[in-house]
Amino acid sequence: MLGGASGGLIVEGIERSNRSLAGLPERVFILRDQDLLNPNAPPAKSEPVVPTALIERDGDAANNGTGFGKPAKDLSINFIPVPYPDYQPAVIEMKPGERQLWRVLNASAITYINLEVLFGRAPQKLGLVALDGVPLDWDGVPSDAVRWETHLEIPPGARMEFIVTGPPSGVTALLVTRSVDTGPGGENDPNRALAMIVASPEAPEPPSRLSTSLQPLPPLKEPWLGSVTPTRVRHLYFSEKLSNPIDPTSAVEFYITVDGQKPAVFDPHSNMPNIIVKQGTVEDWIIQNRSQELHVFHIHQLHFLLMDYLGRPVHEPFFRDTVNVPYFNGRSLAYPSVRLRMDFRDPNIVGTFVYHCHLLEHEDKGMMGVIRVQPGEHLRRESGKTADPAASR
Repeated sequence: MLGGASGGLIVEGIERSNRSLAGLPERVFILRDQDLLNPNAPPAKSEPVVPTALIERDGDAANNGTGFGKPAKDLSINFIPVPYPDYQPAVIEMKPGERQLWRVLNASAITYINLEVLFGRAPQKLGLVALDGVPLDWDGVPSDAVRWETHLEIPPGARMEFIVTGPPSGVTALLVTRSVDTGPGGENDPNRALAMIVASPEAPEPPSRLSTSLQPLPPLKEPWLGSVTPTRVRHLYFSEKLSNPIDPTSAVEFYITVDGQKPAVFDPHSNMPNIIVKQGTVEDWIIQNRSQELHVFHIHQLHFLLMDYLGRPVHEPFFRDTVNVPYFNGRSLAYPSVRLRMDFRDPNIVGTFVYHCHLLEHEDKGMMGVIRVQPGEHLRRESGKTADPAASR
């Protein structure tokens, strides 16, 4: 992925869920990271002086808490590099005041994105309409829901689709990513520009537009996930450990552990799942972060509903498959956590797949687990035999 081996897969039809999007021009932006092109360059003169850059164990610039300084990685937007230290931005052309649907994928290996659109220095409203590939339906019912935000935090692996209005003629506009606090053990993700947005009546038309044919979506076959009582609650946690406890420079081992099991680095050769569930069930997973850096929980094959964040109930009537779990500051009485409602009702979910931290350095060094979904009783009755788990891998 650091070499650019990533892409966006679009399932069309969002305008069938949100009619306000019908006919909008659409654009796809893929944000990637890569090793610094100018690792030894001094900071730009326009930046404030920051403490000497510290290097964490993976060789990247460590989080310094200032929002400035050398980043852990350079970023690019649609293969146009925006390298440290000057961050010469790419160029996005739009007609003045034009509304567009932007589909943004953070395909970075380790870099967090916190998007803003600035006219001059004023943040603009961004109309969020889909998250992680799922439209913001209200409790599963198609609606014209738009959440207006001034910034959108997109962790590695996450996707967001939102409405953007182009600047008036003559107004300087920028697409930027604001600093993200990744914790004392995390990498440095500072403020930086990504693209200049240029308003011009001669701006080329985006390559595609959403359909204006609004064929209605079929109704839900299952009750809304938020109204379903979970069959059980599981507890998992992120943690880290030096491979050599007496050597502070040794490599870090990363774990995601089911409470009650022994922390272990993921073994890709093992056939033993960490979690076994039945198709047709719904579970709540409470995931803690016991480390001092930000982690991103991600699971394959399904989406989940965020129920609690840092112990406080939230009402998000839409789904995710990627969510931040804040870092432990070493002082709080409880570890930071999220509570997720996991949906195993789809018959096609039978099989074996993974969940992990979506920072690739972390998953590659052990922060991954395996879940096996076994056929539910109704599948056995219908087929007269056990379904083949490999069929849905």
